[in-house]
Amino acid sequence: MSYDCSFLTDVLDEEQVSVGESDLDSHAADWGGQEAGLGVRPDAVAYPESTDDVAAVLSAADERGVPVTPYAAGTSMEGNAVPAFEGISLDVTRMNEVLAVRPDDFQIDVQPGVMGSKVDETVERHGLFFPPMPSSANISTIGGMIVNDASGQKTVKYGEVGDWVLELEVVTAEGEVLTCGSKAVKTSAGYNLKDLLVGSEGTLGVVTRATLELEGLPEQIRGGRAVFPSLEDAAEAVYDAVSSGVDVAKIELVDEVAGMMANDYLGLDLPDSAMIFVEFHRNHGIDEEIEFFRTIVESHDAVSFEMAGEEEMDALWQARTELAFAIQSYDPDLKPLHPGDITVPISKLPEIIGYAKDLADERDLVVPCFGHAGDGNVHYSVLVDPDDEAMVEAGEELYDKVVRRAIEMGGTATGEHGIGMGKRQYLELEHGEAGVEMMRRVKRAFDPNDILNPGKMFPETMEEGGRVRLDADD
Repeated sequence: MSYDCSFLTDVLDEEQVSVGESDLDSHAADWGGQEAGLGVRPDAVAYPESTDDVAAVLSAADERGVPVTPYAAGTSMEGNAVPAFEGISLDVTRMNEVLAVRPDDFQIDVQPGVMGSKVDETVERHGLFFPPMPSSANISTIGGMIVNDASGQKTVKYGEVGDWVLELEVVTAEGEVLTCGSKAVKTSAGYNLKDLLVGSEGTLGVVTRATLELEGLPEQIRGGRAVFPSLEDAAEAVYDAVSSGVDVAKIELVDEVAGMMANDYLGLDLPDSAMIFVEFHRNHGIDEEIEFFRTIVESHDAVSFEMAGEEEMDALWQARTELAFAIQSYDPDLKPLHPGDITVPISKLPEIIGYAKDLADERDLVVPCFGHAGDGNVHYSVLVDPDDEAMVEAGEELYDKVVRRAIEMGGTATGEHGIGMGKRQYLELEHGEAGVEMMRRVKRAFDPNDILNPGKMFPETMEEGGRVRLDADD
């Protein structure tokens, strides 16, 4: 159903509103949504340039019952940022200013449309950085990272983005401006609304300002790679290293299939074997930590372990950072079904990877596995011929079985991509009926008319035939 969005020019300047075909098309999909066919075209795109603009759009939309879907860089993976029910796409990319840097307090204030890479570029001259920054920092925004509670390769040492958010300015569905959290590094004053909004995927409010905590750049950074005779050996080595307390900043696992794809895509000469990529951040004693890690990988029959020089670090990590593109380009007849993003307790890492590979062998499917193994996060891609119905069915079954097994192990359906539209069917399985009902109550409290990013997260919104509202009588 389409909505009348002509009121937007009453609350914004004309150049801040678009109904052009190209703008509507570009806001109808994010990375994951485009592959999976999730989402629909909005009726209009609004480009706020201030908190007041956001509040004006939301207040007017709420009065008219028009859905509003927050949008930034569009790099989310589960249709999180694209409309499920038309209405307005609220594009915050014009709100892209660094507002303040306070190096003495290790803090930076930014608007939501600031690219992640700009944060580190801004504070580097102060000897600081934003530790949990995902590897997609140059193409994703801080606002998107916050509402998805993003994480990445350095999570094993530094935690998730949400762990480094101190204060948020947020506009609710009714246009009310809230400040959640504080610029103090700790508080026990009342409910923690800031952490409730982190990871809410734009369903509870729109972030318009964030205060982030920073840290001093480490004096020593070294990276390396270990090669193993089998994927099982590599996975066991990751578990052993983490459980033994090796101080690693990154520890990434790449299976032999993913390594082969990286070779093809980048023209590298990596071995066709399972590998661990590792990076150490220390202010002192880095050589001792590297040797500690060496003893562990050698105890798991590593074929080789080599450290890169500082000038070789970018080349070392290229195979891992461009792996998603390598998988997409591997075979023109095969396409990834969904972006697998399960996370399990670290002791279960070898088991869940082995389970995924066994299912792939049983079904004769290509399933590269890789990911942020140090925190139990495994990405897997099921490659299928979209024109082969039997192959697609087998791939969907494999994907589903791995997610369900991860949840059975005490893990999660999504470590960093969020629920969006792509994983709604797993929310109740993971949190239980009572847990999901409590989430619905929170949603109703923040957004009583269900205009903010409707159609996301909750299983019932998967129903076809029109908008399903989370009304109090449901």
